[in-house]
Amino acid sequence: MEQQLEEIREQQKASWNKFSPGWKKWDDLTMDFLKPMGDEIIRALDVQAGDVVLDVAAGTGEPGLTIASRLSTGRVVITDLADDMLVVARENAARRGIHNVEMQACDVCELPFADNTFDAISCRFGFMFFPDMALAAREMYRVLKPGGRMATAVWNVPEKNFWVTAVMGAINRNLNLPAPPPGAPGMFRCAKDGLIAGLLTEAGFRNVSQQEVAGTLNARTADTYWEMMNDIAAPVVAGLSKADDDTRDKIKAEVYQAVQQKYPHGDILIDSSALVVCGER
Repeated sequence: MEQQLEEIREQQKASWNKFSPGWKKWDDLTMDFLKPMGDEIIRALDVQAGDVVLDVAAGTGEPGLTIASRLSTGRVVITDLADDMLVVARENAARRGIHNVEMQACDVCELPFADNTFDAISCRFGFMFFPDMALAAREMYRVLKPGGRMATAVWNVPEKNFWVTAVMGAINRNLNLPAPPPGAPGMFRCAKDGLIAGLLTEAGFRNVSQQEVAGTLNARTADTYWEMMNDIAAPVVAGLSKADDDTRDKIKAEVYQAVQQKYPHGDILIDSSALVVCGER
């Protein structure tokens, strides 16, 4: 792997390890938020008893744990770049009594598995952070058995994801932050229509399809939303770290105002949109 890509990978690993306590704290809320995308991935994969499934960039364990819970036989290998995220995944598996899972920290661009190992592959919200997305797609293709299916979810355009833009918009208005390089890892890197489908096709996948899936962040209050985003969202924390106290207070006030204007009745249920893309080897 090129040095620049290795640096990005190490930065990603450090960031996800750092934020693993926040993801553990908010696991119930975030997993409820992301469940519709996981459900669509599971539907698209159509796993069968006895299947061996790979879940890439699984974080705290989903959708791999749900897949494993539905397999009467077979198993799921849950992977993530960050060891500390997998610690949470192990705790979640133990709490739910799910035993047909294995956890392994690894890089999707260098999967430590033999060719033709898995019957299905899931990857929920990983692609936009991979240093080399094309290489990641090729690696998934390599370890998938002929006839196997893979499915991934990525975030749709910013206009359909107020849960991100409410905070990041206020940060960008108040801080003169440099724009990330084109194609750099980020939330909306994969939002362009057909981008992931094209990557999968180039990697060799057949019968590639794309489905838009809606979700709802049940924050309920502006306080919960603000606290959660400060605990789990690396770009938010990075941006706010560059603000003095007055600017930070101004950003927070603008976020609260934007949320309360959009949800004037006080029940903060924030819509989101993702793209689920699947293909067959």
